[in-house]
Order: sequence, then structure tokens, then C-alpha cells
Amino acid sequence: MREELAGPKVENIGVAVVEQFNELNQKIYNVYLLNLSEAIIEGVMITSKGYGTNLKTGEKIKTSTLRHSIEVLLPNEVAKIEPIMEDVFGIANEFWVSFWSDSTETGGLVMHDKKFIFVSESISEQNMKIIPVLGDRGVLII
Repeated sequence: MREELAGPKVENIGVAVVEQFNELNQKIYNVYLLNLSEAIIEGVMITSKGYGTNLKTGEKIKTSTLRHSIEVLLPNEVAKIEPIMEDVFGIANEFWVSFWSDSTETGGLVMHDKKFIFVSESISEQNMKIIPVLGDRGVLII
């Protein structure tokens, strides 16, 4: 019964924090949604927020919750979600992604959702690797 309540498993969908450079050649970071599957995903809703504790002061930190939508994301396509500041790399950054996709079992659209959490300090130089579909360095969670 619990398995049924969990909903369909989300596979080959990822969120990446990517290091890029702006027109002034300054380092910036952007968050991307990656559809690495062969399915079209539709009606994508994303909420993002940050939370944690300041290690120096012990103060609890919580950012605003942001909401984004993407109408359609084709197979092997990426979409920019939002820019992200280095200041929040020291706290957990959560991206909750919900979307509709065709189901081979039911023959219709099925709602999927998954929470992607970049834990505190996980967005760092030593964790960055080239993300092939983007060609840039970043940290990817699938």
C-alpha cells in the first residue's frame, strides 16, 4: 500500500547548479532542470528554497520560497530555473519538481514529483564535473 502512495518513480530527471560566466567574464551560477529521459514532460512546477544554520553565529537561516513553471521540456532538453548566489552554498538548497508525463502502464498522463536537495557545502569546486548536455561545470543530482 505504501508503494502505491509514493507515486511513480522519477528517473532521468535532474537538477544542476552550473558555473558559468557573464558578459563581463565574471563567475555566476545558474540552476537548470535536465530532462535526460526519452519522454516529454509537461506542466512542470518547481519550488525552491534554502535553509540551514550559520556555522559562525548558530543563527537559523531560511530563504524565500520561489516558484517557477515550465510548460514543456522535450527529451534530452534543459531549462534554466533561476540564478543562485554563492552566499547560499553553505545551507541546504531544495528544489521540488512536479510534472506530468505519459505512462506506458495507464496510457495517459501521470503526475510525478521529486525533491532534489543540495546539502550544505555540496555545491563546491571539488564536487563540480562537466555536465555533458550543458558543456559547463556543475553539481548534478539525478
